[in-house]
Amino acid sequence: MTRVLVVDDQVLIRAGLAALIDAAPGLEVVGEAADGLEALAGVEQHRPDVVVMDIRMPGLDGVAATRRMLAPDFAHHPKVLVLTTFDLDEYVYSALSAGASGFLLKETPPQRLLAAIETVAQGDTLLTPSVTRRLVEAFAPRLAAPEGPFTDLESLTGRENEVLRLVARGMSNAEIACHLHVSEATVKTHLNRTMGKLGLASRAQAVVVAYETGLVTPGVG
Repeated sequence: MTRVLVVDDQVLIRAGLAALIDAAPGLEVVGEAADGLEALAGVEQHRPDVVVMDIRMPGLDGVAATRRMLAPDFAHHPKVLVLTTFDLDEYVYSALSAGASGFLLKETPPQRLLAAIETVAQGDTLLTPSVTRRLVEAFAPRLAAPEGPFTDLESLTGRENEVLRLVARGMSNAEIACHLHVSEATVKTHLNRTMGKLGLASRAQAVVVAYETGLVTPGVG
């Protein structure tokens, strides 16, 4: 059973999401929250597998709440699925850089939302590499780099650097494997080691780091 915390400041939207999710096989809503502070308390109390997170909320918004709950010193680290009104939004970029596992538009059909929750619960990122790249290229030049554990890439091997660069260029694991003439499992191993060394929570965050550290330049190549 996948445990879900629903976060939205609009009570009707929050109640509707909770009812939809709770009625789905294999999903259980363990709590609701109206803002970022309530979300943090809910994660500590209920220890959900996935947080369905609204972005724009009064007080502590979804970006700040995501960054706090995915910080190394937080007690429990759920997967975060961001809900937003706009598909190209600096708030979405900031949430991805904080470690969110993906995002969906609020107009997403119900079945796709339910499938998305299961996807991120299993550890996958709900963003195609090209969409992640488009977000980063649009907003990385304009926004200051967020606080995070990553400052340089010196701990990475040459091959790990290469894999990270190709991920940031929008290539899937299968495409990287073909490009480097290695197996897809080898690519996953390199990427997992890279994320472990840099303290990253998601593939999308790895793409953000590649741009913000200068490994890849927005709009080039």
